Amino acid sequence: MQSTIQAINERVQKEAVFVETLLAELRKVIVGQQDMLDGMLIGLLSRGHVLLEGVPGLAKTLAVRSLADAIDCRFQRIQFTPDLLPADLIGTLIYNQKDGVFVPKRGPIFTNLLLADEINRAPAKVQSALLEAMQERQVTIGDTTYPLAEPFLILATQNPIEQEGTYPLPEAQVDRFMLKLKLDYPNRKEEREILERMATEDVPRSSKVVGPDAILKARKVVEEVYIDERIKEYILSIVFATRDPAEFGLNIGDLIEYGASPRASLYLVQAARAHAFIRGRGYVTPEDVKSVGPDVLRHRVILSYEAEAEDVKPEEIIQRIFDTVEVP
Repeated sequence: MQSTIQAINERVQKEAVFVETLLAELRKVIVGQQDMLDGMLIGLLSRGHVLLEGVPGLAKTLAVRSLADAIDCRFQRIQFTPDLLPADLIGTLIYNQKDGVFVPKRGPIFTNLLLADEINRAPAKVQSALLEAMQERQVTIGDTTYPLAEPFLILATQNPIEQEGTYPLPEAQVDRFMLKLKLDYPNRKEEREILERMATEDVPRSSKVVGPDAILKARKVVEEVYIDERIKEYILSIVFATRDPAEFGLNIGDLIEYGASPRASLYLVQAARAHAFIRGRGYVTPEDVKSVGPDVLRHRVILSYEAEAEDVKPEEIIQRIFDTVEVP
């Protein structure tokens, strides 16, 4: 077993060489927000879509654009608006008068990296048009289904739901995002650095430092990262604590309407492996699970009306669960 882990460690260190280079390119543009940068990389390396939430002006769109600049692959941006139609995303059938047949016109979703900007400013029917692409990595236009090229990743941004002109995302779609990253304001030192770096005409941009082949190879190594049976049981205990808190001695049952779905268990394993990979390790530790846990769970733990009335946040519930569930 020890020799196996050592071999995986060596493969991780070999294939993860580009990670620090990629992060360095992103840091040329983005000041601070290390959790956001790590989260985007985790999604990229574990085939998990990422939702970034924060008030306007926190560099959500800029971060996604910078990631696309640093990767040699196709990139598309869709600005979600109230008048957007599903066909504007996935494409439609166009009648060819010359041949008398309908031909498919593919939409911008046929790309490698898709920026769904301000995704919650479009109505539910448009948001739901992404479901098939997010889960099955394919798109159906008319009677024909088209596979999407790998790597395929959706990075969506949204403003807090309390802001004017926003629609809540359907729960089925929210659950398909592996991570929901919440962004906060930079501190004073970081904001001073933003002033120095961005208040000029010569704004920095990321350069291409990695190609899709390296990402696909890294994904295979991420899947090999060793995760002990005790860590798997730890993950299951965390997820089951969101469904039946009393079993784990937690008095928060009245605050939770619905616990996390089985996708939470799968994504916790995948995200923890990717987190270990970007840290240069071939094995998962409980700290990896704790690091990715809030981002995987915050949009999957649905709070009750009582919790909302008491202004309880999902992060508070998740923290209590992590504080209570025994660490292996």
